[in-house]
Amino acid sequence: MSVIRTVCAHDCPDMCSLLAHVEDGRLVRIEGDPDQPFTAGFACAKVNREPELVHSPERVLTPLRRVGAKGDGRFAPVSWDAALDEIVARWTGIVRSDGPLAILGYCYSAHQGQLNRWVPMALFHALGTTRLLPGTVCDTCADVAWDMTLGGVGGADPEAVVDGDLVVAWSADLVTTNVHFWAKVEEARGRGATLIVVDPRRSRTAAQADWHLAPRVGTDAALALGVMHVLAREGLADRDYLARATLGWDRLERDVLPRFTPARVAEITGLAVTDIERFAMTYGRARHSLIRLGTGMSRHRQGGQSIRAVALLPGVTGMYGHRGAGTVFVSAAGMGFDYSAIRTPSGPAETRVVNHSKLGEALLELRDPPIKALFVASNNPAVTCPDSGRVRRGLAREDLFTVVHDPFVSDTARYADLVLPAALYLETEDIYRSYGAYYVQFGPRALPAAGEAWSNVRLAQELARRLGVTDPLFTASTDALVGMLFRNATGPAAAIDVTTIREAGPIKLDPYPDGQRFGTPSGKLEFYSERLAREGLPAMPDWWDERDGERWPLRLLTAPGYFQSHTVFSGNAALRRREGEPVCVLHPDEARVRGLADGDAVELVNDLGRVRMRLSVGDDVGPGVALVPGQRPAAEAIEGTLNALCDDRLSDLGAGATYQSTRLDVRRVGPSLLAP
Repeated sequence: MSVIRTVCAHDCPDMCSLLAHVEDGRLVRIEGDPDQPFTAGFACAKVNREPELVHSPERVLTPLRRVGAKGDGRFAPVSWDAALDEIVARWTGIVRSDGPLAILGYCYSAHQGQLNRWVPMALFHALGTTRLLPGTVCDTCADVAWDMTLGGVGGADPEAVVDGDLVVAWSADLVTTNVHFWAKVEEARGRGATLIVVDPRRSRTAAQADWHLAPRVGTDAALALGVMHVLAREGLADRDYLARATLGWDRLERDVLPRFTPARVAEITGLAVTDIERFAMTYGRARHSLIRLGTGMSRHRQGGQSIRAVALLPGVTGMYGHRGAGTVFVSAAGMGFDYSAIRTPSGPAETRVVNHSKLGEALLELRDPPIKALFVASNNPAVTCPDSGRVRRGLAREDLFTVVHDPFVSDTARYADLVLPAALYLETEDIYRSYGAYYVQFGPRALPAAGEAWSNVRLAQELARRLGVTDPLFTASTDALVGMLFRNATGPAAAIDVTTIREAGPIKLDPYPDGQRFGTPSGKLEFYSERLAREGLPAMPDWWDERDGERWPLRLLTAPGYFQSHTVFSGNAALRRREGEPVCVLHPDEARVRGLADGDAVELVNDLGRVRMRLSVGDDVGPGVALVPGQRPAAEAIEGTLNALCDDRLSDLGAGATYQSTRLDVRRVGPSLLAP
């Protein structure tokens, strides 16, 4: 048996260093690398079952051509040459008749390797096709809000949490989505630190916290501003730090904070005035506090305000002036990579752009020219995009030539004209950088690819060769591609010796040896943003009542599932069984007024459609909320997939998705409506 040190490529902030145990070309066991301080010798409950995913009988093993109606998922095997010939013929024909804008490449984050994630998109950039604005379904709102507040820098080092006395997990279920940081938090608690969780639901993390605050969905900005109000009132604001390292505090204190008294914040958030006061005093008196800021709070119409307000809190108490204190957010921004060589090798500087969250609109409404060819890799838009019903109607167009590169026949792949077998990360090699810690690591291939599966890089390079795209990127070896990624690196990434990176194992970066720095135009933490003011947007964080006459009584709250945080794990039958069927969680009061009981078949309904699943009655959420954990394929529910109910309105900053602004109702499904 051989043991290969590699890296987990699932979309997760931890980016674990792993030891893959391989025997006779099969993965027999995965364990966390004990020599990586953050991974600390253990893997999560999902990755521990990776052998079942890699060797799943549901894997796509050969290229497939559609033989049934779109959406039916009926295919016949074809050769790679036949599939590639068809792709090239169709794409070149579309370019001749409609131009390159009639093609859309759509690759995202199911593979976190920087090469396999971005080289396919580089091909479409070079071809001059319609471009994807990626990430709006996930993090663009949060990223832009962070940038407008701290600039293009990363947050604090999560490993330093062990030295603190207060941790606030704000919209972050650490046990489910950040388990190695959770282990560090537990170490800090063992040394006397307090853990406060701010989350509208009682998550696995909240259930184990010292204190759980559950504000109403979408009211995080109001709560953060209320905390600032108390800090200023009680003399707990670090006035010296605010004067020296921040911009606009005086304006916020004068013009915004007077409106966010504890009494008003209590009305907005549903929290008790005493709890708001206590939270503020606890935070203000902490000697070394750290907020783990989750992106989930950004996925509503005021998401940018939420992120800005919470990210500014450590500035009020001067915590950004201390190493390891402040906020843990997306660390990759502080590493110093220049991605242009592997993302934008050539092609027009500007062209038509499709927002990731607006795929359905693009497929059905774009003209001059319409989208006539779609390529999808490392994503499952038929499940994950807002207004997924419209996405599926677009995918069902007979005149849309769709190619999906995936390890499994996903919901999206069921609509494809060609499905190409994709290699999983353990079957590829790549370079990784975490986004929730400060590590970079090369991941070698641990085992042969299943069947005829190809990596994203291999497919993109072969298509480039057949299409006559000559950028060096598309003929480069893995080592050469890694060199391109580091070519113009600055800061911590520039210090890495690329010639030894294959054998180096996990490399720890240290962006802030003397404490957090800021990358804003002023070089300071910006309570007031001139950039936002110039765009006609609120220059200071605020909150307003977004109820606009909605007739649906419940507000949707989505959250990752513990065993199925992403649909890629749907290919693992063991994890499907552990997660169980999709459920909607209602507070007992909401179930009672609807005459519903635990285990009932219910339909979630609004103006966009309906989805059917089982009901779970409990007090994990308060009244007025319908909680649905996980984004699950349609076949796993009684009927449909959740995002059919979420419209494609965008957030205040970053043009992000607004899942948490969805309103709906929950009703009983009668026996005659249930499938036999």
